[in-house]
Amino acid sequence: MSNGYMVFLKYCLLPVTPSKITTKISNANKTITLIDEGQVNLLKKAELTNVEFECMIPQTNYPFALYKSGFLGASFFLAYFERLKTSKKPFQFIVVRMKPNGRILFSTNLKVTLEDYTIVEDAGQGLDLTVKINLKQWRDYRTKLVNIQQNDDSTITATVQATRAAETAPTPTAGQTYTVKSGDSLCAIAKKYYGSSSKYTDIYNANKSVIGGNPNLIKPGQVLTLPESS
Repeated sequence: MSNGYMVFLKYCLLPVTPSKITTKISNANKTITLIDEGQVNLLKKAELTNVEFECMIPQTNYPFALYKSGFLGASFFLAYFERLKTSKKPFQFIVVRMKPNGRILFSTNLKVTLEDYTIVEDAGQGLDLTVKINLKQWRDYRTKLVNIQQNDDSTITATVQATRAAETAPTPTAGQTYTVKSGDSLCAIAKKYYGSSSKYTDIYNANKSVIGGNPNLIKPGQVLTLPESS
């Protein structure tokens, strides 16, 4: 893949874009045989999507590598991957696709879990590392509390306790601005103010004259206008 692609695991930008990303979408359909009717297909909801790729983690500050705030060694990324795994929490997998002129094409924004990853040290790669990563789509779910009560007439009544409504992020008001701080990214700002990191494109499109041609290169002190949520 070209430098027009940027890949994020949560808020962490991979320094070298994977040369290939494989996304597998399967189904849970079931084929059954009916008497005198032959086989039919029972359609089910799609299974969880799997994403696999290999990424290079440089030990040297190469000119083609991307960093939000300067070079980061392999130890930073290995520790970050470990935190993603041990936190037992889902996170956003984001792929940004851009033309050379900075125009954003379609993006991938998928909530996932880190299923497993493999660290490969190969003499042919010098000091650099290769990490093989396997992600699985995460679907939010809620548990419900069922109260069962036996009535005087021996009948049973079951009631389902209502679940709490999901919390939403505050919606920016017209003309609201945000001053970029060290370590910020458009994805993190969008997540904070819109509840979804996918809204980073709205912020970027409203601030191209400030940010420039690369939405990843925001700088501390820049004042960004937060557009009203569409």
